[in-house]
Amino acid sequence: MRPFAAFLSLALLPALVEGAFDCTLTDYREQPGLRAQTAGDALRIEWQGEREHQLRAVFAIDNRAPLIRELAARKGSGAWVVLGLNLKPEFTVTSGVRRISNQQLSPLKELGLATPERIEREKWNVFWDAPLIVPGRGNTNPGLPRKPEEIRIGAASYSTSACEVKTDGSRLEVTFPGLSMGIFSGRLAFTVYRGSNLLRQEAVARTDEPSVAYKYAAGLKGFQTGPAKRVIWRDVARAWQKYEFGGAPNNDPVALRARNRLALVETAQGSLAFFPPSHKFFFAREIERNLGYVWYRKDDAGSFSIGVRHGDREEMYAPYGVSDEVWKRRLDQSRGFAMGNFALYNAPPGAWQRMPVYYYLSAEDGQATQRAVMAYTHDDRFKELPGYKVAVSHFHTHFNEFLQDAGSLDVEPFWRPVFRALGINIAMMSDFHGDGHPGDAGPLRVKDQHTYFEGCRRFSDSDFLIMPGEEPDAFFGGHYTMVFPRPVYWSHVRREGQSFLEQHPQYGKVYHVGNAGEELTMLQAEAGLVWQAHPRTKGSSGYPDAIRNTGHFLSDRYLGGSYQSLPVDLSEKRLCEARCFGTLDDMNNWGAPKYMIAEGDTYAKYPEDDTFSHLIVNYVKLDRLPRFDQDWSPILRSMRAGAFFVTSGEVLIRNSAVEGSAITAEVEWTFPLEFVELVWGDGTKVDRQILSAANQGPHGAHKFRIPFDAKGKKWVRFAAWDSAGNGAFTQPVHLR
Repeated sequence: MRPFAAFLSLALLPALVEGAFDCTLTDYREQPGLRAQTAGDALRIEWQGEREHQLRAVFAIDNRAPLIRELAARKGSGAWVVLGLNLKPEFTVTSGVRRISNQQLSPLKELGLATPERIEREKWNVFWDAPLIVPGRGNTNPGLPRKPEEIRIGAASYSTSACEVKTDGSRLEVTFPGLSMGIFSGRLAFTVYRGSNLLRQEAVARTDEPSVAYKYAAGLKGFQTGPAKRVIWRDVARAWQKYEFGGAPNNDPVALRARNRLALVETAQGSLAFFPPSHKFFFAREIERNLGYVWYRKDDAGSFSIGVRHGDREEMYAPYGVSDEVWKRRLDQSRGFAMGNFALYNAPPGAWQRMPVYYYLSAEDGQATQRAVMAYTHDDRFKELPGYKVAVSHFHTHFNEFLQDAGSLDVEPFWRPVFRALGINIAMMSDFHGDGHPGDAGPLRVKDQHTYFEGCRRFSDSDFLIMPGEEPDAFFGGHYTMVFPRPVYWSHVRREGQSFLEQHPQYGKVYHVGNAGEELTMLQAEAGLVWQAHPRTKGSSGYPDAIRNTGHFLSDRYLGGSYQSLPVDLSEKRLCEARCFGTLDDMNNWGAPKYMIAEGDTYAKYPEDDTFSHLIVNYVKLDRLPRFDQDWSPILRSMRAGAFFVTSGEVLIRNSAVEGSAITAEVEWTFPLEFVELVWGDGTKVDRQILSAANQGPHGAHKFRIPFDAKGKKWVRFAAWDSAGNGAFTQPVHLR
């Protein structure tokens, strides 16, 4: 790195305020490759990036508002490339009223738990809520219709004359107080990371109002147009597109349906990428349609703005159907999803929400920068890891209905290339949840199952296995996911006089289940596994708590519960921090080992959808993937043994173990790491040890060895989380 004096002199930059401003450096510690300096009325940050890059950001205050005087980059000994001058941070928050769903209320009422206090708590776990849709979809939430005045929009304003610079490991954070955004208030923060070209801009704000659900848009205003400046992106078909600011000014942001949630400002010498966090930005939806998460806005003839955003509402997936009957059913379903499900983020009173946008500074052209950014998500693909296979679960694709309606078993389903492109090896499906004849005890359901099994057989491959699972809601309580090591014909309805097990002349064994005991008997006989789908929310509100003492929950066939980023609260450091990990830790304190299995719980999906950001996966220890007509027991045995970890994809745990008086874990990551942790329980309470990993740069690997005293502890698990909110965790290891 060249000496700091080699920087462009601040005197060459326009002075937008008179006199110096107060910038506290008390918590700043200079270190190689990461330096801050105040001079006059500005703060200058320099840091060492990746791929021989050096980066620079100069901050100032203009009319009591933070200003980025300059963003610049250079590669090696090359010239500095100015990527932006006099840029103003821009934020907007749109909020509505959070309501519980009728789907949640139904099981709570059946269990006698629908007290006002419980409803107030459970509303924060809602899935079926669309706070910005007025008047709302009937019968989805209590308290409808929504009123227009429930929706409030607040643009950021600032009143600051100071900043603070803090060193945290190998990163610097610059903070400006005095941020107001409608019902939210707080501060503006920028973070740079040594060894990375990333710059994180975020509003850190809170509200004290009750029942707030919200979304945000963020970006930078003030880029200058010119003949050598444009915005470029790849569309959903992966073709490169561009806009060169030759059109009329825009009144509103222009949302780009950009592949990989990424667009770039490209100049003649360099480029600036802008994008949201790859997973934590996204709340759970039924539909993965790309709604346009990046935007530009031509403000006038000479300037433009860029940033990230969410849509105002869900959009329908493309319905399908050869027959009018199926077409109408899929059309109605798609419309219902779009009107009833767009839940936004939770903002409990007093919780500090972090609303980020990322920039990537580069002295290279846009396509080179795009490739560098995509390395942070392995090109939106779940990386192959020797000794593991990538497994996903719980998808309602109505596969048997699709094939029957098409009139052929050889019509490729829309979702198959989606999974293949993501690097998935095992897809555990969940048909017969609103499709087919789930409540039939006779030939209709068995015929549907046969079509389902044959379709899975046709479209499985040597490195891609489709396992035909199901999500019943019959006898075990709430909703649950069930898989077997082979195709199993069964019904969860048994007519009077019908035997529990029959020998069908065409299909062989067929089970007819009439109660929870028979369902467990079938699982034991066929070596199947079952786990609670979306525990403590949706149709499983109140579960598995309500069944913790039942025979089926205590059985080794009951694996645990599902993991999904639902709900999203941007004050939490982990994905699904309270609901999912609260359930996991409670289950293991209750008794025998129980685990969390990553699930999708989505419907139609197409190659142009943004599926990666909405999906969390399981890496299952497996030497070889069975073919469809082979025994799938090795998959289920590994899952039953807890020999798998869950990840959003950016953080991987190659190995973990209890070794004497320590826990070891081999971790690799892409975004700069944030922290690792041990979590344990003693049968009653849960405790944890958090170790900062802020000194770890991007694209790293490390074997962590954490001293651990197992005395008095029942179980322990390990997790690692990065600075963008992505993470991975192991399953609990029981110590006694």
